[in-house]
Amino acid sequence: MSAIVHFEREHCKGCELCILVCPKHILVLDATSVNAKGYHPAAITDMAACVACASCAKICPDSVITIEKE
Repeated sequence: MSAIVHFEREHCKGCELCILVCPKHILVLDATSVNAKGYHPAAITDMAACVACASCAKICPDSVITIEKE
């Protein structure tokens, strides 16, 4: 099963909770960009490796992550 992970980058505060719980270790803070609030938002490094477990979306305190299963 493949998935598409969406981040509301402008609302992400870079708390790194999603990075800590990802079983595939494919989430990182995007060091190349900063959102309007001044944070490096979370990003996915390998969409094909995502197993759609939604652990990242469940732990996000600001609900900025959505998982779309294909």
